[in-house]
Amino acid sequence: MKSLLPEHLIRLAGLCPPLYVVGGSVRDYLLGYPPGPGADWDLSSPADEETFVSAAQRCGFTVKSVYRATGAVKLVDADGAGYEFTRFRSDKYVRGLHAPSEIVFTDDIQKDALRRDFRANAVYYDVGRGEYVDPLGGRKDIETRVLATVAPASKVFGEDGLRLLRLARFCAQLDFTPDEDCLRGASEHSALIRDIVPERVFTELDLLLHADLKHGFRDGPYRGLGILHQTGVLKELLPELTLGEGMRQRADFHDHDVLEHSLRCVRYARSDIRFAALLHDVGKPLCFLRDGNFHAHPEEGARIAEEILTRLKAPKRLTGETCRLIALHMRDYNLSMKESKLRREFTVEAPLLDRLLALKQADFSACKDVLSEAPCVTKWNDILARMKEEGAPLTLSGLAVNGKDAASAGIPPKKTGDALYSLLLWCAENGRRNQREILLKRLKKMGGSPGAPDEI
Repeated sequence: MKSLLPEHLIRLAGLCPPLYVVGGSVRDYLLGYPPGPGADWDLSSPADEETFVSAAQRCGFTVKSVYRATGAVKLVDADGAGYEFTRFRSDKYVRGLHAPSEIVFTDDIQKDALRRDFRANAVYYDVGRGEYVDPLGGRKDIETRVLATVAPASKVFGEDGLRLLRLARFCAQLDFTPDEDCLRGASEHSALIRDIVPERVFTELDLLLHADLKHGFRDGPYRGLGILHQTGVLKELLPELTLGEGMRQRADFHDHDVLEHSLRCVRYARSDIRFAALLHDVGKPLCFLRDGNFHAHPEEGARIAEEILTRLKAPKRLTGETCRLIALHMRDYNLSMKESKLRREFTVEAPLLDRLLALKQADFSACKDVLSEAPCVTKWNDILARMKEEGAPLTLSGLAVNGKDAASAGIPPKKTGDALYSLLLWCAENGRRNQREILLKRLKKMGGSPGAPDEI
């Protein structure tokens, strides 16, 4: 591993021995995933933070922050790579809260290892000596891809509710299997996830939903969600979603209940629509319990998804786009919409159209685990191909006229946008209308120019 470490980190180890790399970078290296350029490094040592800071500055690092209460230091090197140093310590927690209530500094690497979450994350690499130190047997867990806690799981999860999400996320990213004690301890303390601030919950859930991007385990997000469900954490986080467990759907369309269908939709979804895939049917349980059917579930689902994502402090843009996708995901599901209407809707929803098609495909595949193209997706793509062949624009930039043309035709500045948008929808119905002379005549008619034709 030493050959992959930055040279200035090796120099730092010479000034501040012993210095260890610990955590994810060591674990991933032992799994066969060497750190790439700009990787973040977790460092640890019995040295106090003042000694470490002095040595780091002498080696050219920039110190970003020092937390003396926790013995932590954040720094970056000249290439912009991040490092987080933590002094050897032993922690005590108030039940469930993420931050330790009491910290005792130590020279004992065993005690430092025992404050961590999983044995696979408690393997140390002595930078100066070029040797691994494995106080708790984490290397065997890494070899067998087992996730086990550093102490009895009931204690580990009882100390920090965030570890409930980290359990599922690590299994999703690394293709690990939690041992029985791990699952039992997480299940016992699933309610502690309520004590974690929403921003941390969202970050972990986002990482889990995109776990396949870490090391390429395609089924990672689905597997991670399954662990959240198995341990009861999913019910604590998204009770609106888990209401769909056991809720049967039409057998001619679905092989799975509402909850399992939603989890499988994530399995088949593209990475940029994972939240929409997870929540696309979140309105079904409410509608069924209230109305006895699922008819209004897109609209109700969009509303509920907004409540959920707002509760999780998700980015506003993600929330807005996700809710819009959910509201639209059943459009033309029975292939009955007329092409002229669809063409106009494609234009209205152009910014989301590609993702909407991807969601429709994932939804279709999740019904019966079928990978063939969804009939609705085939129909829409055929129409889009015809529109492209005709030159029908989906956005204003594709129109053959612009704002200057509207002004020359006498359109008031405040009405220019509406006029061009009207032309856009008109051309969407028939792309052959998107010709400059035809549109200039129509603009003149809108502007009330004398001699303009009554019809175009």
